[in-house]
Amino acid sequence: MFWMLIYDLVDDYLERRAALRSDHLELATAAHARGELVLAGALADPADQAFLVFRADEPAIVEGFVERDPYVRNGLVKEWRIRPWTVVIGADADHG
Repeated sequence: MFWMLIYDLVDDYLERRAALRSDHLELATAAHARGELVLAGALADPADQAFLVFRADEPAIVEGFVERDPYVRNGLVKEWRIRPWTVVIGADADHG
């Protein structure tokens, strides 16, 4: 099952992320290496949201990521939510 983690970012996200970026990327890289995080990235112009796609049996994996994410812990993310994501096109599409 896929889960979409949606971050709503603070207005000064780009200015504040530099000090936390390496720790955030380390957390994301570890989740990717475990096969949990499939892909991730932020929108540009404006940089107001980020989307992270996880593959996991339950949302607890995603919730654990959020709890440890330095962007969340240090206020760069003003709101976040986890949504189940049904993939209909691609190698992992659900044709059921």
